[in-house]
Amino acid sequence: MNSLKDIKSVALFGAKVEPQNKGLICSLLNTLKDYNILIFMQSKMHDSLKGSMNQNTVNPYESETEIAGKIQLIISIGGDGTFLNAAKHAVNLSIPILGFNTGRLGYLARISKGEMQQSLTDLLNNKFTIENRALLQLQSNPQLFGAQNFALNEFTVHKNDSSSMITVKTKLNGEFLNAYWADGLIISTPTGSTAYSMSCGGPIIMPGSNNFIITPVAPHNLNVRPLVIPDDSEIELTVEGRGSNCIVSLDSNIVTHNLHTTFKVKRHPKSLEFINLNSHSHLKTLRNKLNWGLDQRN
Repeated sequence: MNSLKDIKSVALFGAKVEPQNKGLICSLLNTLKDYNILIFMQSKMHDSLKGSMNQNTVNPYESETEIAGKIQLIISIGGDGTFLNAAKHAVNLSIPILGFNTGRLGYLARISKGEMQQSLTDLLNNKFTIENRALLQLQSNPQLFGAQNFALNEFTVHKNDSSSMITVKTKLNGEFLNAYWADGLIISTPTGSTAYSMSCGGPIIMPGSNNFIITPVAPHNLNVRPLVIPDDSEIELTVEGRGSNCIVSLDSNIVTHNLHTTFKVKRHPKSLEFINLNSHSHLKTLRNKLNWGLDQRN
């Protein structure tokens, strides 16, 4: 559902703008000005555009607290990594997000360079819907990621060295499920089903399916396969192994932590408000990124 009406303010989130993209970004800024949009821009991005844009029409910001209550949506400009970082701001501020892709793959930042200008115009003319994407929430003692204890794609626990595997004892809603002897374990959302989980043999799940995926990374037992579970489940993981540490991640946030720690993963009470332009769809993104339908027999 489209809950945005009469867009008047946006924040542009991105890192350093490469020289070949400066003209494109400035063109987008001109379109926003034509629509009398109040523009905020992440400071690293703002600094890299000095000399290429009118400084007086764009407001730089460092942290999300500076734009709280001042903007209606975030436009991420970069790759999927940039989108994941921008998504944390969107969730914390309870506002929608749209991804423009100046990176490589672009599952999340799905709008390509050649489509940006028309897509921005479509956005400003309300030609879009808003889809709620499920988030994962991590609970642990200590709380490894502070207030940013959620992920759009996946939670992962992984071995810390190159030699020995780890054992991840897993419970589902309090009942023992399995002891995964593997290099690691991924708990993925439908959004993250096309990320790390897919590269480890996990299934692709459509957004809104109300499922999570448990995917082992290089399991020792060949009869262990990815498992699709309801997203109202609570997953409890206890990590053991010969080493002293493991690697824990929530999307692009990574920490090294000691073994013999218990983690609990469940659905976050909030969702990410994901902007879908009418000219794009999840199916279109899958076809384009995975080259579906290009078989010569078609």
